Amino acid sequence: MVVVFGSINLDLVARVDEIPAPGETLLGTSFVTAPGGKGGNQALAARLAGADVVMAGAVGRDAFADAAIANLLDAGVDLRCLARVGVPTGVALINVDARGENAITVVPGANAQARASQVPDEKLVAGNTLLMQLEVPVREVVELAQRARSRGARVVLNGAPATTLPPALLASVDFVVVNEHEAATCLAHHGGANVVLTLGAAGARLQWNGTSVHEAPPRVEVVDTTGAGDALCGAFAAALDRGLAPAAALREGVRAGALACTFHGAQRGA
Repeated sequence: MVVVFGSINLDLVARVDEIPAPGETLLGTSFVTAPGGKGGNQALAARLAGADVVMAGAVGRDAFADAAIANLLDAGVDLRCLARVGVPTGVALINVDARGENAITVVPGANAQARASQVPDEKLVAGNTLLMQLEVPVREVVELAQRARSRGARVVLNGAPATTLPPALLASVDFVVVNEHEAATCLAHHGGANVVLTLGAAGARLQWNGTSVHEAPPRVEVVDTTGAGDALCGAFAAALDRGLAPAAALREGVRAGALACTFHGAQRGA
């Protein structure tokens, strides 16, 4: 079982020829709303990769909430650990340019009220995998990671968005997944943590138990890079949860990340 503790958003996505510079206004070519949030994206990716998935996080009681969790429900993700709270569902404002690159602003909303206590101890046992990110309160991420580690669960942390990670958190995780920008901030003092470094079009590199493995992605026609890193994280966690060795899990993660670039939006429906 993969337990995901993280954010759930509704993405507001504008297609543009170029991403506006500061102070610049440009006309977009299209607009859609779609489920998102790193937690939701990774939970769906893990589910589509074959894992049994529990999603813990928070949404509001507003009109955005049901749309934000629609794909998770359709895919069969267990939402019994999801809280509905009295603040608006989180949103992400996303510009995607003609090359498929993106610029994203996230407004946390209900995600700021996600609590580690939503995940019961019986979900954090040996053989299960806890997957987390940093779009919910870091103190809650630390608390849950420590509890999971003490009970024997595997812990995978996506260090995004970039922030300095508390030593207590790094000491409680098995794998940290970061891109190059996040690595410079998150892993200045990472000690002996196992790291998956994502490299965009160059794939990803795994540093594990003193060894380094690089995995190149398959060639795909890039439509939109939004959610590619989340797809990698979800598929990587699902593969580890199935018992694959880290290098084999990395291969599945990189392939999922590449596939995510071939469709619009952060989530591929079930």
